[in-house]
Parts: sequence; C-alpha cells; structure tokens
Amino acid sequence: MPTLFGLLVLALFVALLAGLAVRYAHAFLASDEPAPGARLLVVEGWLGARQLDRVIEAYRQGHYEKVITSGGPAEPRVGCLMPASYAELARDYLLAQGVEGVEAVPAPASAQDRTFLSAVMVREWLRGQAPRYRVFDIYSGGPHARRTRMVYGMAFGGTNGIGMLSAPPEDYEASRWWRTSAGTKAVLGETISLLWTACCFFPPAPGSHEEKWGNYRVETTP
Repeated sequence: MPTLFGLLVLALFVALLAGLAVRYAHAFLASDEPAPGARLLVVEGWLGARQLDRVIEAYRQGHYEKVITSGGPAEPRVGCLMPASYAELARDYLLAQGVEGVEAVPAPASAQDRTFLSAVMVREWLRGQAPRYRVFDIYSGGPHARRTRMVYGMAFGGTNGIGMLSAPPEDYEASRWWRTSAGTKAVLGETISLLWTACCFFPPAPGSHEEKWGNYRVETTP
C-alpha cells in the first residue's frame, strides 16, 4: 500500500493532469491545422454569420481559390414552402459578401451521422466536378472541428491532405470555456462524440447503399 505521502503525490499528479486537460481541451478540439498547399476550403454551412466572416477574410487574402459549402436541410422559414439547406444559406451569404465562385453541396435529410453524410456528398461532388482538388481544408465550428476532420477522413479514406480550421465560438470565451454552461456543454459534448466516433463508428463501404442511407430514409407525403 502506498504511504500517505505517496497518496498525496499521486493526488497532486492526477489534479495536475486534470487541470491541464481542462486548460487545453478546447485548444486541442478547435485547433487550426491547415493542410500544406490547400487551395480549396470546405465550409460547414450551419455556422453563424460572424463565423463565416473568417472565410471572407481568408478568401480576400488569397489563401483559397475555391470555396464549397456543405450541410443538410435548414430549419423551415416563414413564407418558404421548402426550407433551403445550410449549404445554400452559407453560399448565399458568402456570395453576397463578395466571395466569388462559391459552390453549395447540400446533403439530404438525416437523423444522425449528418457530418459523415455531408462528407460523402462533398467527396462525390469533388470526384465529379473538381477532381483536381486532392488537398483541402475544412472550416468547422469551435470544438466540433477535430471530429469533423476525423469523419471526413473516414469518408475520404484517410486524413492525409485534409486540414482543419476552427471558427471562434460566439457565445463563450475559448480560453475560459469551463466558466460558462455553453462552453462546458460544447467541450464535454464534443469530447464524448470524438471518443465515440473513434471507437464505435464504422463507416459503410464507399459507394454502398448504406453509406448514403440518408437518401432513402426521408419520408415523403404522396
């Protein structure tokens, strides 16, 4: 059995590890790791306007020559018979701000695995419309960024050539995320989701019916 001093040292060591985990968890999940030579930026369309403004800045600085927006159906809007997709909403915003040549790649409705389905749609669009872009960056929201990159790697057969950029959070301070309920919910939720994706999510075979199941489980009214 360890001595009292040994237990104290062990407790201090565990407390130090816990403190470091809390301090750097958000930075790990939401780090910027662009792919060398990337000229294409894939933007998750559900991001807010202030977060999309970073795309405008990067485009104007010449970092990217092509922008793609992704995402499934958005929430219905008053006066609209059919809601637009998040991909189309983000595209329209970026076009209105002067970003040229933005392409929307919508995904079908899906109750789960929406990021993976969006990644599959982007993969198929690139193969058919822009096969020369083999290296690209993904722009996602805060701590969701690392899991997004992991999921895209599953859809594309590996993360080589896939970089990631993280949008700054709008409702909490990233360096003090644990002080707000929004920050705590975001970081803990994405940590659990990242671990679950790494150990328990097995993507279907590329091109299979199961991979695009979102195309077939949308209920329609005759």
